[in-house]
Amino acid sequence: MTDAMKRILLPLAALLMAAGCNHFQVETYQDNLEMAAGENPDDSLLFSINVDYVTGGLSQKAMENVNRSIVLHAFDLDNPEISLEEAAITYRDNLVDEYLTDYEAREDGFYCWEDDIQGEFLPDWKGWKNYLLRYYYFRAGAHGIDTESYLVFESKTGRQIQEADLFKDGFEEPVADMLRAAVEDSFPYEEELSDMLRLENVVPNGNFFMDKDGITWAYQPYEVGPYALGIVTATLSWEDLKPYLK
Repeated sequence: MTDAMKRILLPLAALLMAAGCNHFQVETYQDNLEMAAGENPDDSLLFSINVDYVTGGLSQKAMENVNRSIVLHAFDLDNPEISLEEAAITYRDNLVDEYLTDYEAREDGFYCWEDDIQGEFLPDWKGWKNYLLRYYYFRAGAHGIDTESYLVFESKTGRQIQEADLFKDGFEEPVADMLRAAVEDSFPYEEELSDMLRLENVVPNGNFFMDKDGITWAYQPYEVGPYALGIVTATLSWEDLKPYLK
């Protein structure tokens, strides 16, 4: 990395903003990086992170479990035992190295990368805490990609809940049938988009959250159809799910 590049790297901004609600306390880890790789301002790396983590209102073990899951899913690192700050710094450093390596091997044309990671707690549902991770990345292609990943935690233990914890054995096919119908119904006036669906991929996929309306599953771009479909969601009511819940 040249001295000019080093000067453009912004210092780490770890801003902690406390917010309490019924003694459940959350802080937000923030960091931003703008790095130019050459004289062309379009040759740049943009990185932003705003990720909530829990600091109070749960037992110490539950907080550790929740925050460990957030680190693991937000940064996709091999070691979930490190702190959120350590994980964010490691992720950023790896991203810079990867970008500069690719930049040196690039062909002609501008070379811009973007990474934006957002994590926030959603409203609770009874004894469950919902968490949403939004991720946007762009790698100098035709377009960037937005994804939404949901985590559900048991408030008492902080353990991340999976579908197997909620449903009886054999739930997969009947729930998948209802999800397919719900996804089809979400495109009632857009026949062209509806025809693009790959309904065989609409199954319980572990990416869900819970609220008063029921359980909502989310499917990333390309998961159940082409990019034009974006993020596809389907909600099944508690009444519809009742026969299959434990």
